Amino acid sequence: MTNNRILLLLFVVGLYSCTSSGLTIAVLPDTQTYAQKFPHIVDHQLKWLDSNSRKFDYVLQLGDLTQNNVDSEWVVIRNAFNHIENSIPYSIVAGNHDLGNNGRADVRNSDLFNKYFPSSGFSGTYGLFEDGKSDNFWKEFKKGNNTWIIMGLEFGPRNEVLDWADMVAKEHSDKTIILFTHGYMYSDSTRLGEGDSWRPQAYGIGKDTGTKAVNDGEQIWEKLVKPNANIRVVLSGHVLHSGVGTRVDDNDAGLPVYQLLQNYQEGVRGSENGGNGYMRIMKINTKKQTINISTYSPYLRKIHDGSGQNFEFRNIKFGR
Repeated sequence: MTNNRILLLLFVVGLYSCTSSGLTIAVLPDTQTYAQKFPHIVDHQLKWLDSNSRKFDYVLQLGDLTQNNVDSEWVVIRNAFNHIENSIPYSIVAGNHDLGNNGRADVRNSDLFNKYFPSSGFSGTYGLFEDGKSDNFWKEFKKGNNTWIIMGLEFGPRNEVLDWADMVAKEHSDKTIILFTHGYMYSDSTRLGEGDSWRPQAYGIGKDTGTKAVNDGEQIWEKLVKPNANIRVVLSGHVLHSGVGTRVDDNDAGLPVYQLLQNYQEGVRGSENGGNGYMRIMKINTKKQTINISTYSPYLRKIHDGSGQNFEFRNIKFGR
């Protein structure tokens, strides 16, 4: 049996071993090339998730849903997500290509993002930074005896957004937070910062100042993640090169924070067909104290066998 077949077998066995002691989350980064060129692939991804809905607790999309922030591309993505609308809870955030004129993030205009994924579709216990806007939010999610907070932040979150997120984290200090935003990690396993390509400061929105000033990954870490003991996982896309990066740092409370970059879009080294339908499967098991990461394409029916695509964190102390 080849190594890839062994990996696929292990993945299938793992997928069908969900327990009440953790979460199984599908993570879909940067679908922009699918929206523009390969709509059948993103449609296949979401159909597959729907057909396996009993095995997934949540779906996260990491921004850059579209390439050019135009209605035709938003329709593709909206139709794809309709497949799981009534089967799996999901959350999305806007990337730079989902903002401004033709997706250039020249201005912080997310009208189409909110048109196709309005906050009126939110349910349960949640909060918004701005009334009626989906750009920055938190949602409470319960699984078994555990209550989690899913927190989504805009691309290059503004100072005022980080202040709000910090307040939310402190108000929910007894709950573990999974934070996701479009731009945070870099492909060399550092956080997105000075000297790196694709910093939020390099776009039109990066010219704003004061409370509207944008923040890169390193600034998000210093201002929000590091000071709050309950933010334990940070997920992002956006960055090209290898499209992957992983690091673990202790926060101010001495607890490890698991920070992951995943991206498969056109422009990532070795990418075909805008990513060939690869997605991350993240299994958090609070009983075994593990986070298992695997990278799988339902479109190819194949485990990604590249470096940094399949691994596990162990001996994790959840909670505080």
